[in-house]
Amino acid sequence: MEDTAATTSGQAERVHKVLLAVLGGSVDVSSLGPGADLWEAGMDSLLSVSLLVALEDEFDVEFPDELLTRETFASEAGITAAVTTLAAAA
Repeated sequence: MEDTAATTSGQAERVHKVLLAVLGGSVDVSSLGPGADLWEAGMDSLLSVSLLVALEDEFDVEFPDELLTRETFASEAGITAAVTTLAAAA
């Protein structure tokens, strides 16, 4: 059985890399903590769509309609939780 903590940690690192790649020019992700509000830091709806597509590509998952909310994409921690749930269900 996989170590859940190690899996989540690995996914958190991958989420962080995707955030840096997508938001790096607009939002200083490296200075934000995992719980920081990405919207307050400068993310907008266009960047959130780009982030969604990049996350789906990176993790080979599809976000269902119920997760396509501002709250899901509000923080790195929230995104990691969503991706972890989706990956476990895949």
